[in-house]
Amino acid sequence: MINEIQRFMQEKNELIKKQGINKKFQEATRLWTEESIKSKYSYNFLWMGLPIIQFPQDILAMQEVIWHVQPDLIIETGIAHGGSLIFYASMLELLGNNGQALGIDIDIREHNRAEIEKHPMFKRITMIEGSSVDEKIARQVCDFARNKKQILVVLDSMHTHEHVLKELELYSTLVTKGSYLVVFDTIIEDMPENFFPDRAWGKGNNPKSAVYEFLKTHDEFEIHKDIKNKLLITVAPDGYLKRKD
Repeated sequence: MINEIQRFMQEKNELIKKQGINKKFQEATRLWTEESIKSKYSYNFLWMGLPIIQFPQDILAMQEVIWHVQPDLIIETGIAHGGSLIFYASMLELLGNNGQALGIDIDIREHNRAEIEKHPMFKRITMIEGSSVDEKIARQVCDFARNKKQILVVLDSMHTHEHVLKELELYSTLVTKGSYLVVFDTIIEDMPENFFPDRAWGKGNNPKSAVYEFLKTHDEFEIHKDIKNKLLITVAPDGYLKRKD
């Protein structure tokens, strides 16, 4: 007999499927997303006191992913102000294991480093300064990941096709079966032509184009479409990649 929790979950899954084919809803989301990027909406939010620079919907999705995977290591490329690194550390704290959050950034600015290092969640954080696509840095990351049982990887640094594709090749092997490789800012591909005139990325040259290229030769990963259909508002459409069990 189906209990009430199972019934609720079935209903939720059906609603997500319907959202995935609701063209009117998707168009409204597209228009909202364009305006939100223009107004830097994602800059409005803090996690435990530090700027996280993410849509709240993606923060909630990452919480679900982390709870499902139960990682003992979360690797993030791109630290910026450190809010997302603090978020990952705080989730690991809630899991109650000995999990660590490892952040890599080519330039960890002193004021950001100071705020991260004085934060109570810093006890679970390690930072490496250097380019995430430098093979020496990648070897450091691999050494740090040795003996970890469940590893989740998040890519959120330079958003050009070449850079993200290199990150995918370097760090995808660290992702454990059943875990996720999350690529942020795939939304760039879905924005109008020349939407980012002062940036090195744009249509055809962005995280989503790198994801599609990567998946041509890496069938051990698949796009978790339900996450996009659930959120609709996300900076990472087709960016939540699950490693098959």
